[in-house]
Amino acid sequence: MKIYEYNPDLPMNIEQKNCGDYSIISFDAVYEPDVPESKKIYVYAFQPKDPWVNLIFLHGIGNGNIPYLLWFGKYFERYGVQTFFMILPYHENRAKPQWNGGEPFFSPSPSYCSKIFHQAVKDVRRTLDYVKKISTLPVSIMGFSFGGMIATMCLALDKRLENGVIAFAGGDWRWINWYSPYTEPLRKNYSKYSNEYNCVNESSCIKNRLQDFQKIGKLKQIDDIFSLFPACFHYDPIAYAQFVEQPILFFQGIFDKIIPYKSSQILFEKLPNAKKAMVFSGHKSSYIFRRYIAKRVIYFLRSTFSKGI
Repeated sequence: MKIYEYNPDLPMNIEQKNCGDYSIISFDAVYEPDVPESKKIYVYAFQPKDPWVNLIFLHGIGNGNIPYLLWFGKYFERYGVQTFFMILPYHENRAKPQWNGGEPFFSPSPSYCSKIFHQAVKDVRRTLDYVKKISTLPVSIMGFSFGGMIATMCLALDKRLENGVIAFAGGDWRWINWYSPYTEPLRKNYSKYSNEYNCVNESSCIKNRLQDFQKIGKLKQIDDIFSLFPACFHYDPIAYAQFVEQPILFFQGIFDKIIPYKSSQILFEKLPNAKKAMVFSGHKSSYIFRRYIAKRVIYFLRSTFSKGI
């Protein structure tokens, strides 16, 4: 079975808990995670009385992103957008109690990262299975930061997702790994431990990626991604972007330092059907513009699905 595939016939063992403003829905993951806490997928469901579209929402890496991004679920609910806010693996109650959230994603090993990135992809697709069980409405996906990277992979791999919103995300791991202040722990791990490709600094990263980086635009099908060397291409959004044929709304922060401009720009340029919306903010300060972002998303969804504007 390919790394992004799973058995859709596995039992889900769905449970639902009403929490007032939202419900928490849980069901089984389709893989064996690295920690037992991630065996269950947890989704915050915001369900309006008269929905016209479904939206799977993916937060960024780290538990601190979750509480304030949940605001979008409540806001979208008011406008008839049924939102399923999925907790990514190794976060919140899917992680060890002492973790800040997402620790395994900071591994210096591309082979290991490929495995856990595709675990996140499988979680999204399993959530999509659930949404399709309960609703015949179209399904979109929205991802912030790291969630936008996972969303890009999902849009390429699963065409049941009819459009997408990618916000403050990027591609080409060279720029993220070596220039983002958020990946400082990863750089220390590279320097201290190296990896199976002897990556210890940016120079070795560039050298390892140079030859196959030129092949990305010539890929004919998804499975060609896995012939690229080294394995960091196997979960790099820029390798998947060309296969995202759905309409995309792409948010980019003018002052974003967490996702360097070159990383954000190359991902946008690789998407064949994307429109950009610039936000006069940095990465975290984009929350100040949350209403602007939410309104643009609703307009985009209505335009795509002809729900009046």
